[in-house]
Amino acid sequence: MKTNKLLRKLAVNFPKSIKSPGDYVGLMTGKLKDETNTILLCLDFDNEVYETMIEKGYKPDLILTHHPFIYGTKYRVFKHDLNKKELCEKIDSLNIPVYSMHTNFDTGKDGMNDALANALHLKNVKPLETCPMARGGELENEMDVVEFAKYANKCLGMEYSHLIHAGKEKIKTVAVLGGGGSYKYVSALKEGYDIYISGDIAHHKRRDVIADHYNFLDMFHEIEKIFMPQMKKILLNIDPDLNIIIVDHEKIPALIK
Repeated sequence: MKTNKLLRKLAVNFPKSIKSPGDYVGLMTGKLKDETNTILLCLDFDNEVYETMIEKGYKPDLILTHHPFIYGTKYRVFKHDLNKKELCEKIDSLNIPVYSMHTNFDTGKDGMNDALANALHLKNVKPLETCPMARGGELENEMDVVEFAKYANKCLGMEYSHLIHAGKEKIKTVAVLGGGGSYKYVSALKEGYDIYISGDIAHHKRRDVIADHYNFLDMFHEIEKIFMPQMKKILLNIDPDLNIIIVDHEKIPALIK
């Protein structure tokens, strides 16, 4: 498929214009090829993905990631991250471009947070009014808050999560924002959702949630691995003849009791 045509079709739902201020999306390194027929999908392009690619003989025309491969200008990033510089040089030597779709994929229709809401089987899903990147919806049946946390773990493929239970005992409405969206819990609280799901919550923010008598389910950033199957579905809807390779190598930290 013509690469420019493919990217134009992806931009219908995920234009660069809807990325968060200061984010980096689009071509990270390399030169896009005229034709793209094989795409490698990963949450983060790192040395482990590179080594897997070499070991298995993958030869993609494009590497498509969720998290930006280079978050900033090459000069500034490479000045402080020699490992990133070395990896960039290695992938450039293979003439394989790396392209990232981050907060534009989070915000766009059928992107990250729609996929997470669907995985939770939420009904009447819609963007939050005060945080359009997040999604809110309703459960089919009301659940006890601990029961819901276990349900969410199962739905999103997590072995465990961290529950801050300072709000309602019963959960019917849920807001979700994949990744590190803890700072947006106030939007879900003000819009009346019974619980908010996101990740990377810091100590001081946990104290804020408790002070606000709210429920927060802190789920690992790795729930965003749903990017790969979701993006594969999107790409194959664009062109069913595309060859899609998924490298899912990221694991959540071990729980030591």
